[in-house]
Amino acid sequence: MPRIQLSALDAHWRAANYLAAGQIYLLDNPLLTEPLRPEHIKPRLLGHWGTSPGLTLVYTHLNRIIKDRGQDTLCIWGPGHGGPAVLAGSWLDGSYTQTYPDVTRDAAGMARLFRQFSFPGGVPSHVAPEVPGSIHEGGELGYSLAHAYGAAFDHPGLLVACVIGDGEAETGPLAASWHSTKFLDPVHDGAVLPILHLNGYKIANPTVLSRLPEAELDALLKGYGHEPLYVTGSDPRRVHRAFAQALDRALDRIDRIKAEAPTAQGRPRWPVIVLRTPKGWTGPETVDGEPVEDTWRSHQVPLAGVRDNPEHLRQLEQWLLSYRPRELFDADGRPTDQVRAGIPEGTKRLGSTPYANGGLRTRSLPIRPLEAFAVPVDKPGTTLHEPTRVLGGLLAGVMADTADRRDFRVVGPDETESNRLGALFAHTGKAWQAKTRPTDHHLARDGRVMEILSEHVCQGWLEGYLLTGRHGLFSSYEAFVHIVDSMVNQHIKWLKTSRALPWRAPIPSLNYLLTSHVWRQDHNGFSHQDPGFVDHVLNKSPEVLRVYLPPDANTLLSVAEHALESRDYVNVIVAGKQPCFDWLSLDEARAHCARGAGIWDWAGTDDGERTPDVVLACAGDVPTQEVLAASALLRAHLPDLAVRVVNVVDIARLMPREEHPHGMPDHAYDALFTRDKPVIFAYHGYPWLIHRLAYRRAGHAHLHVRGYKESGTTTTPFDMVVRNDLDRYRLVMDVIDRVPGLAVRASAVRQRMADARTRHHAWIRDHGTDLPEVASWAWPH
Repeated sequence: MPRIQLSALDAHWRAANYLAAGQIYLLDNPLLTEPLRPEHIKPRLLGHWGTSPGLTLVYTHLNRIIKDRGQDTLCIWGPGHGGPAVLAGSWLDGSYTQTYPDVTRDAAGMARLFRQFSFPGGVPSHVAPEVPGSIHEGGELGYSLAHAYGAAFDHPGLLVACVIGDGEAETGPLAASWHSTKFLDPVHDGAVLPILHLNGYKIANPTVLSRLPEAELDALLKGYGHEPLYVTGSDPRRVHRAFAQALDRALDRIDRIKAEAPTAQGRPRWPVIVLRTPKGWTGPETVDGEPVEDTWRSHQVPLAGVRDNPEHLRQLEQWLLSYRPRELFDADGRPTDQVRAGIPEGTKRLGSTPYANGGLRTRSLPIRPLEAFAVPVDKPGTTLHEPTRVLGGLLAGVMADTADRRDFRVVGPDETESNRLGALFAHTGKAWQAKTRPTDHHLARDGRVMEILSEHVCQGWLEGYLLTGRHGLFSSYEAFVHIVDSMVNQHIKWLKTSRALPWRAPIPSLNYLLTSHVWRQDHNGFSHQDPGFVDHVLNKSPEVLRVYLPPDANTLLSVAEHALESRDYVNVIVAGKQPCFDWLSLDEARAHCARGAGIWDWAGTDDGERTPDVVLACAGDVPTQEVLAASALLRAHLPDLAVRVVNVVDIARLMPREEHPHGMPDHAYDALFTRDKPVIFAYHGYPWLIHRLAYRRAGHAHLHVRGYKESGTTTTPFDMVVRNDLDRYRLVMDVIDRVPGLAVRASAVRQRMADARTRHHAWIRDHGTDLPEVASWAWPH
């Protein structure tokens, strides 16, 4: 039994429920010191009551085990609409006042707490970045359990409680996240305690897991590798006692697992608590003759007509008074000693844990000098390397140098070696707690490379890891990173909001390495060809987004170093894993990446003394090679043409400065691309993105973009660019078509280019390989 009296737990729970309901309804009269009147009610009733009583119960009882055991604890609040409950808990434990001193822990502060909830200029109805103690946005249904495991990795002393709503338990990401037990190392990682909260209903329908027979639910959870503990009921006293006992059993079980872990054989069976309480518990049982408590009708605002309906106003007053607020708050509105009896102190409080403000715990990564990994480049385009393999050396160095501190991980869906990052395995294995066979490769119980064939889970793990102050990288095939579109949306929103909160310290950036990209998925075919993730993220908040397309190995190293050292960004790096020409030395790469976009004077025929006749621009490794090949053809066939070659690494440089922090001012853009000359732009992805970014520029009418236009199949590498009109011959034809006066005098050259494309089509069908002059091409010196 708990050392803290059940009566004290019940008092805290009732106080939290009172505060939760008060946030939804009250604009004034927070302690009900006078009869409730319509003017005391908010004009717009927003928020969600249904899940709140279950969450306040969890908050209350987690306080107790933290205080009893001195346990460092972080809680992930999964149910989407639990904002009132978690705000109530943090106000009661003093964390909210410590974070926001104007919301004092008294009657005046209670009034501010109530007024600000779902109110203009206030705080959202979900658990959000504004809530101290949180790392999980309440609108992110399905991601809570993956976030919890990400937070637990490499935090051996931490308990991460994760409340899972039975609605979100129906999502695919949550279903896959149960498998995280196969990756959690009891020696080096913390513990995750899932609390599956079955209150029976979503917005208007029953939930699947709540309607399963208990034997079937039990089999499901045991099949996932858990030891289920059940708490069911609606009588508060009995539920308090049962939940306290279940938590003690769960924590005792976790302590045994951790103690036995160094010598244990096999995978432990971790506890999970199944908490069944009525939806809208302790709220109105019926409204207007319809049942509300324990039905879907309690999901949002059980009494919706309080300002206009006297009966609803009377019911609300009875409901709030049923918590007996005069026993819970003194005359000044402060929580009584009994309410505060079970609350822990200092940073042990759920609302004050530094694990939920990960930037406070972040240490800079030890990144070795890039000279140790860079490839030598005496002349551009004479050697080839696989850029991601070169990057693998850098990442392996980071992995080696964080072996003792364990604050760096690489995640990805079964593709680390495929993406040429195998150097990592010299310093760590792939995390794995399940059975192994002699033929397995690189599996390790303490591994810090994380692979599971679920992009959702990879993303969730890494977000939880970053939000609690550690570093990492997500490596993915370019086409399939779209699976986490919604998840990255939420993370971007979290970062944008967090940046406006001075008390939240900056966290390590979310770094994507997108490889096995559209132009070199010729073997896998159309299903693996989609470069649109960049388009997706560039719709989001520019202050937290960076997109890089390094054209070779050394520029990839420079970009990766910058991304790994950065804070509070989402960095998207698109780079190839196939052999690629080395264009720039390390010093040149650093300077070029610092500019973000620049002229490669050695690649063109622009002497700098006159305006070029045409600009050949490129972004991405394959487009860069095709532009340089086109430039070489123009040099050979039209030597009098002044050609400028511009390479873009940082795609946001194309935007105006007022639209993105990395955007170029108009004068800089015009100096690079000119105001009135044709610009033929070879772009890695969908061509209309470049038009969208540059549409306000003076020279936009002269901009012609080639890129991927959904013409894909299983074919040769060069045929992919030909199919999408991105090839060198097409680019030369574009120049001839768009430079004034060139079409007539260069008609023979244009015909030669068109004939080369025709020969290409015939050749690949006869030989299955690219034209010899393409396959063996190198930059002419």
